[in-house]
Amino acid sequence: MEENKEELATIESIDSGAVYTLALKVHVGMSIQVWRYFAGWCDKIQGETIPITDARPNYNLCFTRREPIGVVGLITPWNYPLMMLSWKMAACLAAGNTVVHKPAQVSPLTALKFAELAARVGIPAGVINIVCGTGSQVGQAMCDHPKIRKLGFTGSTEVGAQIMAR
Repeated sequence: MEENKEELATIESIDSGAVYTLALKVHVGMSIQVWRYFAGWCDKIQGETIPITDARPNYNLCFTRREPIGVVGLITPWNYPLMMLSWKMAACLAAGNTVVHKPAQVSPLTALKFAELAARVGIPAGVINIVCGTGSQVGQAMCDHPKIRKLGFTGSTEVGAQIMAR
C-alpha cells in the first residue's frame, strides 16, 4: 500500500468522490496505519495458560485458545471504501481468518485494487476474496451462506436490521 499510495488515492477519489489530498493523507494513510497495527498482532494472538490464584491450588485452570472462526463476510458502504475495508479486514486476517468482502456496488475499485496488491505481495489465493454486485443478490447470498461464520456489516439501519433478523 505504501508503494502504491498515489494510485490507491486516485482510485479512492474516483470510487467515492473524495478529494485527492484527503484520500492520500487520510483514506490511504490511515489504512496503512491500520494494517501496520494489526500486523503487529499476528504473532501475539495465541493460546496460553494463565496463572490464577485460589484457596485450593491445583484445582483451577485458566487458559485462552487461539481459534480462528473461519470465513468472515464483510459488507462495506460507498463512503471511505479503503478505510472500511482496512478496519474490518485487517483484524480478521490477523486473527487467522479468511474473508469474503462485498464492497458497495457503486465503489468496488479500491477493494479490487487492494486484492490485486495483496496477491502481488504473496497473500495466498482464497485468503482475501472480493465479490462485487448488489446487496440484494451478493450481500444476501453472503448472509445465507452456511460457510460464512461471521458477518461484518456497515450500511443502513434498515439492512442491518434485516441481517440481524436472520
